[in-house]
Amino acid sequence: MSSEIVLFDAPGPKARRRHAILTVVGVVVALALVWLVVRKMGEANQLEGYMWAPFVNDPEVWTQYLLPGLWGTAKAAALSVVFAGIFGIVFGMARLSSNRWISIPAGVVVEFFRSVPVLIMMVFAYFGYFATSDLVSAQTAPLAAVVLALTLYNGSVIAELVRSGVFSLPKGQSEAGLSIGLLPGQTLRSIQLPQALTAMLPALVGQLVVVLKDSALGVVITYPELLNAAKTLGSAYANTVPAYLVAALIFIAINYLLTRLARAVEGWLKRRGGSHRAAGAPDAEITDLEVGSGVGTGGGR
Repeated sequence: MSSEIVLFDAPGPKARRRHAILTVVGVVVALALVWLVVRKMGEANQLEGYMWAPFVNDPEVWTQYLLPGLWGTAKAAALSVVFAGIFGIVFGMARLSSNRWISIPAGVVVEFFRSVPVLIMMVFAYFGYFATSDLVSAQTAPLAAVVLALTLYNGSVIAELVRSGVFSLPKGQSEAGLSIGLLPGQTLRSIQLPQALTAMLPALVGQLVVVLKDSALGVVITYPELLNAAKTLGSAYANTVPAYLVAALIFIAINYLLTRLARAVEGWLKRRGGSHRAAGAPDAEITDLEVGSGVGTGGGR
């Protein structure tokens, strides 16, 4: 019997015709919007060659503006991903604790930081603490505020991914751990959490896109990231719109690569799971405990 879950029926001839019509209409509308934008840019002389020439003829556009801004974005995103991962795993496991004195406060923290907009946390962290604190230097304060805000928000999202990932596992996983004498906490750490993280890996990689895009909010607190660099570049060369468009293209390219990476990881996990199922389909009968603990007989021990 097939284990695939069918979420909806295959569309019939009328539905396929309707989808095709809607697709054509959507493409036409999108092309019309692109034409309108290009026309407005042409009327404002934003498509003139001299507006775009610095990106080709002047190396300082890249060495003094765009590449340093890209480095600032990458640095903030990388630090935020590391700290958000730690935050998410710790609070995700805390929410799964059987001790209510641990799970309830952890749930309050996660839900609070998931609800507060990232920009508000950045502004509050910078102007409310780091800008007037001796903990970090004035040059590092914007970076600290950006990383803290991204860590709290994305860490809370990862904590929810951890919790939902563990809940999505078959009940037999925890029962198998308890049956061999493991405590609930040991079962969570040794059996459930590794499997949940593996299953959530595509979603975790996809969260990198969110971190990278949200790092652009640092422009509000003068953090020198890519959007801030594009703003400064536009002021220096009097080509604000082209500068923002180039920065947008860089963001799109990086996010596209991250999306492709997430899809590649998802495909690898599916192939890996399929190969494991094929290797774990022996002639011998698999016991309930082995099924629950994810162990197949596979031709002897």
